[in-house]
Amino acid sequence: ITGGENVSSIEVEDRLYQHPGVAEVCVIGIPDDKWGETVKALVVLKADASATEAELIEHCRAGLAHYKCPTSVEFRAELARTATGKLQKFKLRAPFWEGRDRTVN
Repeated sequence: ITGGENVSSIEVEDRLYQHPGVAEVCVIGIPDDKWGETVKALVVLKADASATEAELIEHCRAGLAHYKCPTSVEFRAELARTATGKLQKFKLRAPFWEGRDRTVN
């Protein structure tokens, strides 16, 4: 939820997967002083691919409502997964919520 609006992480992830440079993506909500939470994308690029934060945000804006688009993109070498390959969103989200009174599930 950002600014009172529900955002489906799957919808945002699906849009980012349409970008030719994206290999893996995880969309999470992180704390935001103004909106409560804001959308952040954690992205692994394909080998030999390049993309900028601005490019990926603009890619989302071309196909999603503005409030659903990531306000930031963090590039990573890999994303935390279980032994069966499922994304561990709680582990990916945890560092952003450390020291906060409020948490999300």
